[in-house]
Amino acid sequence: MGKMTNSPSSRDVFFGISDLTRRSILTLLVGRELPIVAISRHFSLSRTAINKHLKILYESNLVLKRKEGRETLYRLNARRLVDLKDWLGYFDVYWDHRLTKLKQLTESGDVQQK
Repeated sequence: MGKMTNSPSSRDVFFGISDLTRRSILTLLVGRELPIVAISRHFSLSRTAINKHLKILYESNLVLKRKEGRETLYRLNARRLVDLKDWLGYFDVYWDHRLTKLKQLTESGDVQQK
């Protein structure tokens, strides 16, 4: 299972994805690199606000950035999402158990209708 933080100073991945705008930015960056100007066009927030969200995503290691001329380009760090998926996968046993129990209840007719 992957680590959820890379260093004591990096932000937690869950904090990174906790905001709807940041999750929308991640979706926007799937399969492409974009500068802040292009990212900002998709939101009714100031460029400063978008920059703050990008900083949190970068500190959470959810986005990577690189300089090209005067612009900074941002892209999704999909590896970080795999770490998150792996962590959540740990709880699949819980869901499998619950679904098995539900199946047993429905097949036995013990489910009470309300």
